[in-house]
Amino acid sequence: MKQFLSFVKKEFLHILRDKRTLFILLGMPIVQIIIFGFALTNEVKNEGIAVLDLAKDQSSGELIRQMDASRYFELRAYLQNEQQIEKTFLKGQIKLAVVIPPGFDHQLRHTNKAQLQLIADASDPNLANTMVNYAGSIVQQFQSTIFPQQQAAYQIQTELRMLYNPQLKGAYNFVPGVMAMVLLLVCTMMTAITIVKEKESGTMEIMLVSPLVPFSITLAKAVPYLLLSIVNIISILLLSVYVLDVPIRGSVLLLIGMSILFTMVSLSLGLLISARSSSQQTAMFISLVGMFLPTVMFSGFMFPIENMPKPLQVISNIVPAKWYYIIVKSVMIKGVGFNAIWKEALILAGMCTFFLAMAIRNFKIRLA
Repeated sequence: MKQFLSFVKKEFLHILRDKRTLFILLGMPIVQIIIFGFALTNEVKNEGIAVLDLAKDQSSGELIRQMDASRYFELRAYLQNEQQIEKTFLKGQIKLAVVIPPGFDHQLRHTNKAQLQLIADASDPNLANTMVNYAGSIVQQFQSTIFPQQQAAYQIQTELRMLYNPQLKGAYNFVPGVMAMVLLLVCTMMTAITIVKEKESGTMEIMLVSPLVPFSITLAKAVPYLLLSIVNIISILLLSVYVLDVPIRGSVLLLIGMSILFTMVSLSLGLLISARSSSQQTAMFISLVGMFLPTVMFSGFMFPIENMPKPLQVISNIVPAKWYYIIVKSVMIKGVGFNAIWKEALILAGMCTFFLAMAIRNFKIRLA
């Protein structure tokens, strides 16, 4: 244990002496969370919706068919009562709920007016706005075609309700995404050069003749970055709450715990890259370019995964940032507990175990 702590201390000293590394570790996450939190924006199609049809008449049935037939929505659930709406949203099955009140057809025929309620998941405000606009267009089209033989101007009044993000702030969507991107890139990039740096500096021989086994050496390399990443996690959450006004509706301890788990995945991946690389430039290139594009493309916070072809949707499942993004949005924005995110947590734990095992297996005990 004494030798292990000595290795951890040595790694800490290396980090503290390198001002550029310290800036990348602690400064870059703060800069990115502020820039991306204020600047980014996006949109989509093919989103899941649920319908609570309290009318069950001809007009409501036709409106539901038109919405399901559009390329914008996919009908995933028929609800029986209002209590099921929130539960369906929390399960992540839908992003929009359509509530049709009793007597919809009767009101439309006899008063030329009818009401309709659209409930959108506004944790992604741009997506919520887009879905509401699409739904409004379908309602307008339905309104003009349902009774073509009559001249009366039928009007359907829609009532809008935005869940989780009533003010439609873009930061609610991008803060979770930027947290995933920053932690993955910074942790992976920093640990990716640790082992290969020892090879290039000629100190690897000293490490190899030490009493520590490869597992302990690899772990000692990761511990300092894990501790510094915890500082990053806390600073990002503080900036999110007090600068970007993004609330933490769920358990803070659960959110920090899941962030530490994701950080361990990133560190393990970085150690694997470092063990397989022959130079710092190679390790840096793989971690920066190889991780940045998949994180941006397949995590779901920049480009909706539902819009992608099936092969790309399958590929997105191997990107750790996708599962962490889901966890952060669920805990931070929607306020769910561990029972709603245990599958994502289990996937991240499996990835961490796999990457760490591969890093230890690829750790060379001889320098050729």
